[in-house]
Amino acid sequence: MQAGSKPHDDRTGVSAIGGLGAQARGASGRLLPEIWMQDGAKGVEQALARLLCAEDDGETELMAAMRYATLHGGKRTRALLCLAAGALADTPAHVLEDVGAAIEMIHACTLVHDDLPAMDNDVLRRGLPTVHVKFGEATAILVGDALQAHAFLTLASLDAPGDNRIALVRELAQAVSAEGAAGGQAKDLSLVGKHVELDRIVAMHRMKSGALVRASVRMGALCAITEDAAHAALYSALDRYSACFGLALQVVDDILDATADAAALGKTPGKDAAAQKPTCASIMGLQAARQFALDLLRDAGEAIAPLGPRAEPLAQMLQRATAYLLKHAPCA
Repeated sequence: MQAGSKPHDDRTGVSAIGGLGAQARGASGRLLPEIWMQDGAKGVEQALARLLCAEDDGETELMAAMRYATLHGGKRTRALLCLAAGALADTPAHVLEDVGAAIEMIHACTLVHDDLPAMDNDVLRRGLPTVHVKFGEATAILVGDALQAHAFLTLASLDAPGDNRIALVRELAQAVSAEGAAGGQAKDLSLVGKHVELDRIVAMHRMKSGALVRASVRMGALCAITEDAAHAALYSALDRYSACFGLALQVVDDILDATADAAALGKTPGKDAAAQKPTCASIMGLQAARQFALDLLRDAGEAIAPLGPRAEPLAQMLQRATAYLLKHAPCA
């Protein structure tokens, strides 16, 4: 599909989701999320391993640390959102997997930098020592810098029309700019120890973590669908979906930080309270925050309902998030 073309309503199962065919659908014809998500994540993992394949020169461990930061676990939620949105058009699987890998590089960059002593000062990530603990603080800083560069090199080298590549680069850059994750992290640090209104916490979350979720969804579509007047309704629906989904994910993270243990979290629990960081959970209370997240996931589903069967993978991402919340943050 060329830039500017309309979304493709793929009813055969042959879609951009990891290149899956009929095997991704059950007898009813509906997509089987456990298959396409597993295969999609595997495709992104393989893309990451291929794109971050250079060997270190024997004098540094930079590439080894970059691979450690990206290839040691993670739910790949952002990459899967990209793949799910890619089902809106007949985008080649290898293109979507590389875009998903670029998004995961940026996500890993933000995590490595967030974990630094000058930021959140955490020693665990995905159940393993954080990058600065294992490789040193200086290497961790360079890992974040290099992953960001490699993400944009990946997008610039995509097998896609130039206009699409430019749109993807712009979208990802915006997500980590002063108006996105970097600005959100600055706001987060500025709120430590303060009593603030909920709307300020929500605004910070929409920048710090929500901007990359928004970019992940939009980039799946931008691989093949130009954002123009003809597709204004589509992008409006995707923006509402991603705004609700991204905030819900952060609210769930706030709840689990206060309730889960290190084994479940894969990182140090209770850090928000210890650092006197205001969160949705601390301001609203756990049960209200849980309901807030459920309402946000419901609203995200309503946003994409008009898109019909093409949005089934995006709807299944919501179902997975809802199931995770109900399992790990049950009613008291």
